[in-house]
Amino acid sequence: MRSFIIFKILILTLIAGQAYAQRIKDVASIQGIRSNQLVGYGLVVGLPGTGEQSPFTEQSFRTMLSNFGISLDANTKPKIKNVAAVAVHADLPAFSKPGQTIDVTVSSVGEASSLQGGTLLQTFLRGVDGKIYAVAQGSLVVSGFGAQGGDGSRIVVNTPTVGRIPNGAMVEQEVRSGFANGDTLTLNLHYPDFSTAKRLADTINERFGAQPESGYSIATPIDAASVRVSAPRDVGQRVGFLATLENFEFTPADAPARVVINSRTGTIVIGQDVRLLPAAITHGGLTVTIAENQQVSQPNTFGDGDTVVTTQSIVDIDLSDSRMFKFEPGVTLDQLVRAVNEVGAAPGDLMAILEALRQAGALRGELVII
Repeated sequence: MRSFIIFKILILTLIAGQAYAQRIKDVASIQGIRSNQLVGYGLVVGLPGTGEQSPFTEQSFRTMLSNFGISLDANTKPKIKNVAAVAVHADLPAFSKPGQTIDVTVSSVGEASSLQGGTLLQTFLRGVDGKIYAVAQGSLVVSGFGAQGGDGSRIVVNTPTVGRIPNGAMVEQEVRSGFANGDTLTLNLHYPDFSTAKRLADTINERFGAQPESGYSIATPIDAASVRVSAPRDVGQRVGFLATLENFEFTPADAPARVVINSRTGTIVIGQDVRLLPAAITHGGLTVTIAENQQVSQPNTFGDGDTVVTTQSIVDIDLSDSRMFKFEPGVTLDQLVRAVNEVGAAPGDLMAILEALRQAGALRGELVII
């Protein structure tokens, strides 16, 4: 019954996966307009004894005090169990302006047991070029917690060493983009496909009344992933142009025939265009059970010898009944799933069958194992 439900889900997934009209904004993005990763190193203070006493935390603490004009003797070792060294990272969205705020994630980099109740002190967030683009500070929101007993036992729920600060960083510098430069923009498909790129360009030309055969076209496919589109030079007009363009609908090309298997979870997704060549399949289960019993062997009462322990091994082999089913040319996925389901095969059995079909050259489609 369980395998039947799983295979039924596979069929429904394929029916839902057929090609339908989609908006351009859902299948493509504008080249050069993207978010940027920021990272920084800082200190979280105010922890209820769940911080750390590591060398780099102590060094960071001393540096922070020196910035405030406070100097500690070299022989003085401060007790800073309420302080933790953390890494702070965030994504800076495209077109973010100075004064706007973004969310940040704070993660412990030392031995702190929890960041619950802590406050992040002013931390500079830098980009890949080393420049400061945002400054983070604020109280952490931590969803995890932990409890520890005197005997060393411990219970941890979620991850108490990672927290978030909503709107915790203020943008200090804008990342410039090439949105307003040049006479064209490039649309990059999320899933490259030559047919989809051609359909995208044709849709844009049709909606704007362009005629490529006469030499006048707005959109030109560059390769399987990109389409170049002519755009107004005026920034205001360019924004309005893209607002109209990104809501055009078109039908992307069908995905390649592909079977995706996740061997860790047992998930199997089979594309609707997968076909089988003539093949006969038999699949059975072989169970081998090995048991070992230890027996004590003692010598006779008046005889010579030593008491020894002997091991007796029992090997049992159980070969369950197997069934054979035959596929004709051009068998569809629906027929494959129905046939495998009739013999009561589990998802693991289906994985083995699909792999064997690929090795035999009878599977018309790409087999991807993740």
